Amino acid sequence: MVKNLRKEPMIDFKKYQIWLLTGSQHLYGADILKNVERHAIEISQALTLSPHIPISINFHSVVTSSEQILDVCQKANNSNGCIGLIVWMHTFSPAKMWIRGLDSLNKPFAHLHTQYNMEIPWSDIDMDFMNENQSAHGDREFGYIATRMRKNRKVIAGHWQEDNVRIQIGTWIRAALGWHAFQNTRVARIGDNMREVAVTEGDKVEAQIRFGFSVTGFGSGDLAVHIDRVSDKQAAELVTLYQESYHMTAEVGSSRSILEAARIELGLRSFLKQGGFNAFTDTFENLHGIEQLPGISTQRLMAEGYGFGAEGDWKTAALLRAVKVMDTGLAGGSSFMEDYTYHFKQGKSLVLGAHMLEICPSIASGKPKCEVHPLSIGGKADPARLTFDVDEGPAINVSLIDLGNRFRILINEVEVVKPEQPLPKLPVARVLWDPKPNLVTSAQCWITAGGAHHTVFSKALNTQILEDFAEIAGVELVVIDGNTNYREFKDRLKWNEVYYHLFQNRL
Repeated sequence: MVKNLRKEPMIDFKKYQIWLLTGSQHLYGADILKNVERHAIEISQALTLSPHIPISINFHSVVTSSEQILDVCQKANNSNGCIGLIVWMHTFSPAKMWIRGLDSLNKPFAHLHTQYNMEIPWSDIDMDFMNENQSAHGDREFGYIATRMRKNRKVIAGHWQEDNVRIQIGTWIRAALGWHAFQNTRVARIGDNMREVAVTEGDKVEAQIRFGFSVTGFGSGDLAVHIDRVSDKQAAELVTLYQESYHMTAEVGSSRSILEAARIELGLRSFLKQGGFNAFTDTFENLHGIEQLPGISTQRLMAEGYGFGAEGDWKTAALLRAVKVMDTGLAGGSSFMEDYTYHFKQGKSLVLGAHMLEICPSIASGKPKCEVHPLSIGGKADPARLTFDVDEGPAINVSLIDLGNRFRILINEVEVVKPEQPLPKLPVARVLWDPKPNLVTSAQCWITAGGAHHTVFSKALNTQILEDFAEIAGVELVVIDGNTNYREFKDRLKWNEVYYHLFQNRL
């Protein structure tokens, strides 16, 4: 049977944790250090229980020496389960102790600037209390050395019981999870790049050095071998699952196209599983041995957490995989996307996003339809696909760009809107959005920044998560939002060119 195609969840947060590392020193005596540890344990447990925080925050230790700090950082580096550290100075912690540890640390870290008590105990405060609760200047001491060492990190300030602080922690943790996924992503590039297209190419070696993910090329025949092994019975069982999951006419359900689409899905799953891949690309120009371009199979795999890029777009495939990890458990969904055509209208110009087939049903409004239509490009058999619209609301479009001397992440904040009229003849999934600050300015900025026509579209994530992700990755981030001015945007790109040239030469 094929109903339970995956016995294990593709993205499982239970095996990951953040370590809370608390700084202090020996000058205050054993009693204060015991209190520091007790407070840190209480904070870690409370944060773990917060609905805003997706994985456990485990208290690791109170560190009071350079040797302890180095040991913890090296253990974090070698731990498969630890995806980052949160550091907090409960008391004053002389920062030269942190140099060797921070220099060796290769996991992301956030600096939590908080204190155990929320308010000053006005009638009882004495110097013992002051010595124990010195985060106000202990964290500043730590902040100096992290800045002096040019360490990328997120600084979160506020009391640990406040929702705003917990939301910021949860946002950063999702970014750290995405970075962990990025470093462990394996992209299968089935076929090559769409011929003569520039933006989907790039330096795969530099990407692996910078980000950790790998891209491995295959001929379409390597996939065809797996498809040919699928029996008619297996394919028919999957078609039954399609019929249960989506709106489908009897004509489509009994068609040869839908049966072949099911064979392709089962073969593609087998191919990806055998190679340990969690992202992939294909292209309609390289389909030798495959009857139709994978449509519904790609859509369903994306919905489970696979990254995907069309026409050989390995950068978008890898980025979508990271985004799928970051949005786990959040509402809204994320998908491969393409800016397809414009609706120019005075006062409210819009963008219609779509692709030939491959838009993820995680962003669908309601139950998708399963349909079969001609592809109208590539000269292959009519492929099956899921069609749907997308609910209104805020979203982001994200592009990962290879500029030759560095990578850039570009974001445009958008507002999904309802189409003014039905689209009865458009046989693909689609989404209509109003880009911020408006279509003209956003298009000017996007094109000037070198943004691709392929993007990762997300209704689940916001700009802050991607900002934290870019900070962890040490990659340039440029945002087009409601406050963007084209002249200032161009200046920012010029300043960034200088900054990243100097920064990378320093590394």
